[in-house]
Amino acid sequence: MAEREPSVDVSALPQAVAEPPRRSRVSLVWLVPLLALAIAGWLAWHTLSQRGPTVTILFQDAEGIEAGKTRVRYKSVDVGTVKAVELTPDRKLVRVVAELRPDAGDWLVQDSRFWVVRPRVGAAGVSGLGTLFSGAYIGMEVGKSGEEAREFRGLDVPPIVTEGLPGRQFVLRADVLGSLERGTPVFFRRIPVGQVIAYRLVPGGGGVDVQIFVDAPYDQYVTQNARFWHASGIDIELSAGGVNVRTESLASIIGGGIAFQAPPDEGLAPPAEAGAAFRLFATRAEAIAPDPGRVDRYVLYFSESVRGLAPGAPVEFRGISLGVVRDIAVEFDFDSQRFRIPVAIDLYPEKLASRAIPGVKQQQIGRREALDALIAKGFRGQLRTGNLITGQLYVALDLFPNAPKAGIDWSGDPPILPTMPGALTEAQESIGAILRKVEKVPFDRIGADVEKALASLDATLKRVEQLAANVDRDLTPEMRATLAQAQQTLAAAERTMTAAQGTVGADGALATELRDAIRELTRTMQSVRTLTDYLERNPEALIRGKRPEGTP
Repeated sequence: MAEREPSVDVSALPQAVAEPPRRSRVSLVWLVPLLALAIAGWLAWHTLSQRGPTVTILFQDAEGIEAGKTRVRYKSVDVGTVKAVELTPDRKLVRVVAELRPDAGDWLVQDSRFWVVRPRVGAAGVSGLGTLFSGAYIGMEVGKSGEEAREFRGLDVPPIVTEGLPGRQFVLRADVLGSLERGTPVFFRRIPVGQVIAYRLVPGGGGVDVQIFVDAPYDQYVTQNARFWHASGIDIELSAGGVNVRTESLASIIGGGIAFQAPPDEGLAPPAEAGAAFRLFATRAEAIAPDPGRVDRYVLYFSESVRGLAPGAPVEFRGISLGVVRDIAVEFDFDSQRFRIPVAIDLYPEKLASRAIPGVKQQQIGRREALDALIAKGFRGQLRTGNLITGQLYVALDLFPNAPKAGIDWSGDPPILPTMPGALTEAQESIGAILRKVEKVPFDRIGADVEKALASLDATLKRVEQLAANVDRDLTPEMRATLAQAQQTLAAAERTMTAAQGTVGADGALATELRDAIRELTRTMQSVRTLTDYLERNPEALIRGKRPEGTP
């Protein structure tokens, strides 16, 4: 029989107690996304905090620039990267957006500069060769302005002089640029001391401003009285002094150059301030010439040819340079109905006073009195040949004591100095006068008279020849017979004298007379012999007589 289960006291059992529902708790599952969000936020903040400023640069073209690859460099150190390259809305320029390093915020000021570095060949040499392998990059130069900027216009070419290079900049005013360009060297006593960094037309187009940079310590030699001139290529000068060839260096022959120097006859001057302006002369001769503002201008009138005389030719006094020829023109004088050639010259008062006219005061009245006194003594201007090869002329001022009286026309503006014809002109005039006299000689009539005289002379010579033949045929044998007979007589006389000496003695009177007679007879025979020889050589002497001594 089945066992009976014991009974259970329900009251003794624990009773469930109903509790009110509690608030929901955050599940641990949500911690993971929250943590990821926090990390992402921190990373974003860290990224933004490490991000540098963004700069926009406008270029003419984007050759060699690539987004994400092209670097921005400052003093050859990478300071940023190009992030985007795009065209401007008007498609005229290229906008390059670059991101710089975080500490570059204060570098972006208004006068900061950017440019593209590529391989370039110019007067300054070859640059950017390293970019052949690494690619082009954007160079940067930090300015000194205090105003911040984020958009810049990039330079078309890299700057020659960068910030921090010791030296000073100067401005040269020239009429034309010539062969100069960026990077053209600047020389001081043939030493390269700087280079051309920029140039531009002056407002109105009346000249060119050339900006140069002279490196330290050579910039101290750019004094306030420094003179600059073109030293481009080979300077060949044909002047009255001959052929002069000058050049600064091989670089100046190829690409041109600029040279400077203080005038040799001026003292030391203080260094010029940075940015000072100077005139750029065309040649060294113009540059080192005395200051054009301190000259006396005169005019000399010449009636002869001035071929070979050019502006810039020297004006000399016995080899001492007193000035230069300024201008040459031509005038027609209605009074004399002749052409005259006025030559304007510039005389330097310092040289004229200290060398040509010693002791003259520098005042104008002193020079006038001195010149008037010199003119009274024959001080004149004359054209002379300076070089026979080139044919160049120069103006010589010299004293001509026999010159016609003249004076300076001080009423002219400028005053007029008297002149003398050149030596060649005088020779030509003398030759012309001789030729004019020769033209007046009646050569036709003289020729006819000469022909008649020659005909008469020919007839006379024929008669002389005939006479000489007759003399030789008739007279000469007789004279020879006479001479032989005289010789026989002389021999007989000698024999007689010998006999007489034996008879009367050597000292007798008869012997003396006989000796005298023999001597006289001997002289007679010698004269006859001489006459005979002369007639044989000159039979015409029987007609015209003996010719004077020395006559051929």
